[in-house]
Amino acid sequence: MDARRKRLLFRSAHRGMQENDLFLGRFAERHLAAMSDEQLDRFEALLEENDNDLFNWISRREALPPAFDHDVMKMILNFKISP
Repeated sequence: MDARRKRLLFRSAHRGMQENDLFLGRFAERHLAAMSDEQLDRFEALLEENDNDLFNWISRREALPPAFDHDVMKMILNFKISP
């Protein structure tokens, strides 16, 4: 795994909100390696957002802003954590 993906993996699992840490950390473990540079850009932009906003979008408590209605967010919304 290259340095950028390692950094994104770490950031995904160490956000501050435990729910996001678990969910985004596992998502990153499964999907970062296969993402294109453009998808990594979009994922990185998502990680810049506030934890509460991300949680509300992922849990579908709030509508997704148009700027984040893209393939990576669709991957996140469709992601299921399996035991």
